[in-house]
Amino acid sequence: MAARVLDVVYKEVRGLHQAAYILAIFTFGSQLLALIRDRLLAHQFGASIELDLYYTAFRIPDFLYVLFASTLSVYVLVPFITRHISEGSYEKARALLSQIFSLFLVLYISIASVAIIFAPVIVYYFFPGFVEQSESLVILIRILLLQPLLLGVSSLFGVITQIQHRFILYAVSPLIYNVGIIFGLLFLYPKYGISGLAMGVVFGALGHVCIQIPFILKSTLTPRFVLKYDFAEILAICQTSVTRVLTLSLHQLVLLGLVGFASIMTVGSVSVFQFAFNLQSVPLAIIGVSYSVAAFPLLAQLYAEKNFDLLGQNITIALRHILFWSLPAAALFVVIRAQFVRVVLGSGSFDWNDTRLTAAILAIFIISLASQAIHLLLVRALYAVGNTRLPFYVTIFSSTAALLLSFFFYTLLLGQGNFYAFIQSVMRLDGVSGIEVLALPLGYSVALILHSFVILIFSRRCVHISISGLIKPFFQATTAALFAGYVAYVTLNYFASGVIADTLFTILAQGVSAGFAGCVAYILAQYIFKNKELNEIYKTLHRRFVKTDIIVPQDEDTFSI
Repeated sequence: MAARVLDVVYKEVRGLHQAAYILAIFTFGSQLLALIRDRLLAHQFGASIELDLYYTAFRIPDFLYVLFASTLSVYVLVPFITRHISEGSYEKARALLSQIFSLFLVLYISIASVAIIFAPVIVYYFFPGFVEQSESLVILIRILLLQPLLLGVSSLFGVITQIQHRFILYAVSPLIYNVGIIFGLLFLYPKYGISGLAMGVVFGALGHVCIQIPFILKSTLTPRFVLKYDFAEILAICQTSVTRVLTLSLHQLVLLGLVGFASIMTVGSVSVFQFAFNLQSVPLAIIGVSYSVAAFPLLAQLYAEKNFDLLGQNITIALRHILFWSLPAAALFVVIRAQFVRVVLGSGSFDWNDTRLTAAILAIFIISLASQAIHLLLVRALYAVGNTRLPFYVTIFSSTAALLLSFFFYTLLLGQGNFYAFIQSVMRLDGVSGIEVLALPLGYSVALILHSFVILIFSRRCVHISISGLIKPFFQATTAALFAGYVAYVTLNYFASGVIADTLFTILAQGVSAGFAGCVAYILAQYIFKNKELNEIYKTLHRRFVKTDIIVPQDEDTFSI
């Protein structure tokens, strides 16, 4: 039985839609575990200072992970490794991976050691709201600095698993990661306190690596620790990756700035902000990440073969499907946000006011869902064609905008004038304190919407896409999504008027009924529009998951490595 499970996990997968849907299924499982994790955290702590410290402690390790491990990621290394493999030199590909692996270990351990020593200073300057709790925060940061080391190695292994189309294996790793965090909460926290939570994160990261090791050891690309380096090729990789590292670092700096900003607000602001951010990441991961991850190896290969027409076609198809899924998801999440948050987090110490505030933040985040998904795909498409500068320049613009807009909205909300009254009324937050935290998702979402428009306009020639081909799918999806949101809203109010939502079951029934009605309305509207994406999805699912157990090759499969 165990052998059969491993065979499935290590199974090779080809085809853009099939890979995307398989990744989506496993991503959904990972996100489901993440929701269970967050519910357990909310039940145990609520929006408290302990949870504020826990979430804040991630900001420095996450920044270092991006700064170092992102250089070793799939999106930087795949083009270099693919070139060696295309030339028939697996030995050169392995040597390059070994050099990068060795340099990462040396550099990260050195920088992390410095961060461990100066952690008290970092806390003092970056998180001024937690100076009184600095001792606990320092301990958490020091433990969590092990996480980027393990995830960095796992990221490098991911280069091998994706090149060899082991998407299931790539998708299973996050499941293991969340299991480790849940283990830490249930078994280590009672014995070691909040430090046990951080230990669980480290165990999860260790599992993230270990699940890939059996396949990696059998691969012809298995990296090893070396002391000799080809600095010419490493320099070429660094020149390619530096703008990507800076781009991702800017995003982490924005989150660092927003969390630091939240630390001086009402107690629990960091917690509700992070909870909402995690919840909006569920549809983003299922939709945006799945398509962008599945598309990247194919796009990199098409570019290497100079098949620009097919490159543009695949990117356009992925963009159309992202619009098809993300716009209705955003509409439905806005409507059933309170039910969703209450079902996922509403337990124990997480009270109704925490639910209302988190739901409001989630609604603001989710408005930019389509923009975030488009950003993920286009950035990976640009990396596939070797253009890392454009994402960097656009991210400078959007990062600056996010911080400035967050401060601007904060001053408006702090004044408790007309804008405060408007937000309070629209988000139904009468009697809830700490509304000023809504400035953070407002600034973030507006900046990302601007970001997606700018990067789409400026990248269209680089990735060989036509924006005109997206206009009709966009308006169809938008119209159908608004209709779905209206139907869901009417359904929700109908059930709300007849059922007292005072139990988990009744709240879940309200949300599921409204969500189901909205989904049916959306599919019906798209069917009336004779939507192309709906037809493609039906054919893909019917052919691959109903009629056969054997993968039927598609056109894109002929460009496999």
